[in-house]
Amino acid sequence: MSTSSTSLHPMLNVAIKAARAAGSVINRAALDVEAVRVSQKQINDFVTEVDTAAEEAIVQTLLGAYPRHGILAEESGQRHGNPDAEHVWIIDPLDGTTNFIHGFPVYCVSIALSVKGRIEQAVVYDPSRNDLFTATLGRGAFLNDRRIRVSKRTQLHDCLICTGFPFRKGDDWAQYLQIFTELTQKTAGLRRPGAAALDLAYVAAGFSDGFFETGLNIWDVAAGSLLVTEAGGLVGNFTGEANFLEQRECMAAAPRVYGQLVPILGKYSRFAGAQAKQEVATRSRALRQVLGLPAMPEPADQAAPAASEEGAGQPGEGPAA
Repeated sequence: MSTSSTSLHPMLNVAIKAARAAGSVINRAALDVEAVRVSQKQINDFVTEVDTAAEEAIVQTLLGAYPRHGILAEESGQRHGNPDAEHVWIIDPLDGTTNFIHGFPVYCVSIALSVKGRIEQAVVYDPSRNDLFTATLGRGAFLNDRRIRVSKRTQLHDCLICTGFPFRKGDDWAQYLQIFTELTQKTAGLRRPGAAALDLAYVAAGFSDGFFETGLNIWDVAAGSLLVTEAGGLVGNFTGEANFLEQRECMAAAPRVYGQLVPILGKYSRFAGAQAKQEVATRSRALRQVLGLPAMPEPADQAAPAASEEGAGQPGEGPAA
């Protein structure tokens, strides 16, 4: 299947148009990045006028085509669109803002469509390379016109794993260093590119073999998670549970690698204990209501396939985003 405009789902076509419009805003600003006005949301968490302008371009394009749809965006929240819609666009207009403001060319636009709580369309666009990653539920994942699949590596010691460093006040640096120490000894290497949506797209394309990070929001992972599952990979939290979107904790990999990461990362999960599971269920109610998601299932019903070391489960049968 080609990703030509004639073969794509109409809503995916609109999302691509929106992503490219945002990419044009970003590329123009990148020509003189030192002139971009920057403000700080919190320590080491930046927003620029480019984030805002790119988001506005996306929102206008999406609501121009689908005025009754809902919007959940990083910078504007739910201020746009229909708050009661079953179709909700989840937008990160510039993932990797810190990279962008330093001229480090690793950042992207991320757009996902949630329909009754299920991610059905995804676009991750890298404007600096003109790389367009797309996925439609049940139709596979693509990079430009080429079908992509997750890596075929099966042994963790052969794998390149991407991650994200803690950077906010209150983040658990000591725990992260424990994870870093353990994984550097069990993998071929760790990388920290700095844009979670692009990290997930790279897992889907087989450029890296896995990814993990904490502190993420739904707009960081919604589109990338569908790319991974449509490319034959698995996505969950550190304990391998499928309902991860609102948990600020994400792990993704090819099935057998995923199965080997679970016992390593699972013991560091914020949600490994019963009390923590209850806390995250309470905290996520508002977000699940926004997306039209059903009530949280009992923990026993959340386990994703391939959580054993052998990674039982076939490509494409991973937890739905």
